[in-house]
Amino acid sequence: RGCPCGSRRRVALRSPQVACKAASAVLVKTLRFVQNVPCFQELPLEEQLLLVRSCWAPLLLLGLAQDRVHLETVESAEPSMLQRILTAWQQGEQPPPRAPAPAPGRPQHGPHLPSAGDIQAIKGFLAKCWSLDISTKEYAYLKGTVLFNPDLPGLQCTQYIEGLQREAQQALNEHVRLIHRGDEARFAKLNVVLSLLRSINANVVAELFFRPIIGAVNMDDMLLEMLCAKL
Repeated sequence: RGCPCGSRRRVALRSPQVACKAASAVLVKTLRFVQNVPCFQELPLEEQLLLVRSCWAPLLLLGLAQDRVHLETVESAEPSMLQRILTAWQQGEQPPPRAPAPAPGRPQHGPHLPSAGDIQAIKGFLAKCWSLDISTKEYAYLKGTVLFNPDLPGLQCTQYIEGLQREAQQALNEHVRLIHRGDEARFAKLNVVLSLLRSINANVVAELFFRPIIGAVNMDDMLLEMLCAKL
């Protein structure tokens, strides 16, 4: 078994300004797409915001895949905990104290710095999308499936949203059967794409694409402002 340390290495974008600019453009385009969905506009603003806050990251990743945005990364120069301990001992200092474990049930605060494993998950998702050569319509139906998530706590229009998600999946299935008649497994492959999305942390996406250009970003505030604006 290989050492898992490699997947924990901190990494950064090779050209953060370029990648972050591309991600920002995709986010604007994604929210414009969402706002132009008639069924979404019929929902109360509170429901719209709840849906967008929960799925902006997977929608953004689908948009990055659709626009063929490639990620080039480099290892971060930040020393590991082991390196800091060894350096402190060599200099006769006390090793840095170990951070206390968070209390059970209490969320950890602070930035979720992307690791090599985090980036590999995103790259693997993009590669999967590109290998399937997903069409514009298929991307639209996948986005609809992600957007209309009836399982979110706090939703009031649960049955309506569940129906919209079902319609998006049915439309995707019908499209696949019509266009890809010789590939009976394509619908299942496209749903694998959705499962890969669920394994990617939204905090990682925010840290990777938005912190380098706007600092300590509050995605909720930014999404609310963008959602209420005419993009």
